[in-house]
Amino acid sequence: MIAPSPVARPKALRQGSRIAPIAPASPAKLERIEAGKRELERLGFTVSKSRPMLAEGYFTGSARERRADFLDALYDPLADALIATRGGYGSVYLLEQSLPEPPPALKPIVGFSDLTSLQIYLWQKYGWPTFYGPMLAAGLDAGADAPNGYDSDSFSNALMNPGSGWKTSLFGEALSSGSAEGILLGGALTLLEATLGTPWELDTAGSILILEDRAMKPYQIDRVLLHLKHAGKFSGVRGILLGDFPECEPPIAGNPSVRDVAQRILGELNLPIVFGAPIGHTSRPMLTLPLGAPARLTAEASGTLEFLEPTVRS
Repeated sequence: MIAPSPVARPKALRQGSRIAPIAPASPAKLERIEAGKRELERLGFTVSKSRPMLAEGYFTGSARERRADFLDALYDPLADALIATRGGYGSVYLLEQSLPEPPPALKPIVGFSDLTSLQIYLWQKYGWPTFYGPMLAAGLDAGADAPNGYDSDSFSNALMNPGSGWKTSLFGEALSSGSAEGILLGGALTLLEATLGTPWELDTAGSILILEDRAMKPYQIDRVLLHLKHAGKFSGVRGILLGDFPECEPPIAGNPSVRDVAQRILGELNLPIVFGAPIGHTSRPMLTLPLGAPARLTAEASGTLEFLEPTVRS
């Protein structure tokens, strides 16, 4: 058994909790943002107004505006949680300056993809747990338990259940069988790689490591996995959870698939490994997973992930 997590947990959301949208990366279509807001309201939450910003190329707004948007939500005493509008690119620009000071209360911060940069930074610099899950225009907009939507059970357990630990099926397949306990960390593969050499480089020792991404060729995934291996990022890892890797088909029929690459490079680590879970980039209902939480990964059949304590507090 691993020791209980020393990390503080954010307060559980409940009916009436106020959600602050944040836009640290790329712009999203307004109709998808509005659909995501309606879904949060259907769940009984109140959604704050978004800060108006003028898009600059592939950014929602200037780096100054996006940083201010994030800090305003983080320090707003009326905001109970922060949920990103979408990923894309740009969150890393928020990290060029340290936060002014720790906020008065730890809040759930929910997102995936490009949000990986911000999530890893907050974990490494402040020990803040975050949630790898749906965003307004990427998951919530399509609805609960729907294609391109989000998994309602893990969303409610991760963010609204302060009473007990919980378990979710991973709906994947075991590449390497076994069971292991560790702190759930990771996120989008290329964004995790991009932390190497920075002051917030992810310390993966003792982790159950999430790796997922989209629109990469298998040889590109091979290159990133080998880089992480050479950088020592698999040393001390206790288990690995891999996503769907959509739009990552081999460019030539008969060439190695992403699954083949993962089996070859990661299989030799002799760790429990589950491949093909609906986390982050997926067309299936997306799981919400609490980063920084102690968990048990079981790589048998379709795989399970059990959280050994509540991921939010009363």
